[in-house]
Amino acid sequence: MRIATWNVNSINARLPTVLAWIEAVNPDVACFQELKCVDEKFPREAFESLGYNVETHGQKSYNGVALLSKSPVSDVRRGLPGDDEDLQARYLEAVIEGRRPVRVASIYLPNGNPVGTDKFPYKLDWFRRLTAHARDLLTYEEPLVLCGDYNVIPTPADAAQPEAWVGDALFQPETRAAFRGLCSLGFSDAGELGRQPPGTYTFWDYQAGAWQRNHGIRIDFALLSPQAADRFRSVDTHREARDMDKPSDHVPVVVDLDLDD
Repeated sequence: MRIATWNVNSINARLPTVLAWIEAVNPDVACFQELKCVDEKFPREAFESLGYNVETHGQKSYNGVALLSKSPVSDVRRGLPGDDEDLQARYLEAVIEGRRPVRVASIYLPNGNPVGTDKFPYKLDWFRRLTAHARDLLTYEEPLVLCGDYNVIPTPADAAQPEAWVGDALFQPETRAAFRGLCSLGFSDAGELGRQPPGTYTFWDYQAGAWQRNHGIRIDFALLSPQAADRFRSVDTHREARDMDKPSDHVPVVVDLDLDD
């Protein structure tokens, strides 16, 4: 099973680019983040015509996540549990049916900037809720893949210029500790499992020539439960997508799992 995750940075603004990439790579499952549209405005038919079942959790102008699957889906969850008053569309989860079902989540973790505002505590609380929910999901003892834009730079090696991010919410000690806490539940980072080389980044800002200078950061991850990690085959970060027409500032990360036996 080929599972892709991609922060598309406005699905309707970049639809031709996203469709071209999807047709070329043909993932079995695609997780999108930062749709920037309500469910009714998501271009469902364009992806259904390629054979995908489409689930979305959208929001006007901001956030929004989607999950596309060539196989039927079930047990769909929209929204992260733990705070009924949180209306931001940042979490979508479903079981991908098949001979060996896989549970997949599309995650758009809060940015948290500026650090001195209520956005940073919201980020940390969202991380706490995600960790609590992930702990519950692990009790199912099934293949589980948590995909998405985590808005965290886990280590200095995950940034071309770590000194430029010292004051940013993505690189704060509390943020990095929260990510480590999630992983310590038993999740494996597909990038590490695949031994991706240093400088494998997933985001380059549109400003200050970041792409041309390769001033990138790695903030998009696929975290695998033990049952999924046992079936891990490969991971590929599609850097070339940043050179496509009207690109997102993120690039896709694609994980292959062997579910045949």
